[in-house]
Amino acid sequence: MTKILVIEDDQDIAFLVAMHLRDHGSEVEVCHDGQTGLEKACSGDYELIILDLMLPGVDGLEICRQVRAMEPYTPILMLTARSSEMDRVLGLEIGADDYLSKPFSVRELVARVKAICRRMSALKKNAESPPAVLKFDDLEIDYSGRTVKLDQAPLDLTAREFDLLWHFAGHPGQVFSRCQLLDAVWGYSHEGYEHTVNSHINRLRAKIEKDPSNPEFILTVWGVGYKFTTREGAGT
Repeated sequence: MTKILVIEDDQDIAFLVAMHLRDHGSEVEVCHDGQTGLEKACSGDYELIILDLMLPGVDGLEICRQVRAMEPYTPILMLTARSSEMDRVLGLEIGADDYLSKPFSVRELVARVKAICRRMSALKKNAESPPAVLKFDDLEIDYSGRTVKLDQAPLDLTAREFDLLWHFAGHPGQVFSRCQLLDAVWGYSHEGYEHTVNSHINRLRAKIEKDPSNPEFILTVWGVGYKFTTREGAGT
């Protein structure tokens, strides 16, 4: 049973979300203000936090920041009434694992929750395996520490950016469509969300590529998708 904390000031939305998650076997606790939500979120008692961005008192971004500064890692699904790309990017950069814009489908929210739980379960299994480090030219990816270095300098990647890079690096030369990446990294492949892959790849390129406009690691395969290659294999 997954223990979930829902921090949402709209009581109708909170009730609806909690009801459907409980119907799917989760244990759900709800709070309606930022200060109480922050205290509960920082307790480390939950396996997933569903977090509204706009809250009375402490806002969702600050709660996300403080949770991300703690151990162990707790995934965060952010809910936002703000629909601009900048707000979504800010939430992801601060450390949210995924986001949904209001109004949203409860069915989709449940699917996102299940996808996050599957991903965390897979990460836990991998963490129990011997630590793995992949090196490509001057790019080093450490799975156990979830760290990435370029020219020995550490890079600040979000959780999703790291998972995306690890998936690419684990299959060098293989071409993935956007739907395949959604399914492998996000855990769902709903049509219409391919733009999510595009925006994450653009941000990932901005961090790992010396010239993002002329990438050497993550290449676009026109009409198909993307692939990962070493610099010696670049040029596609």
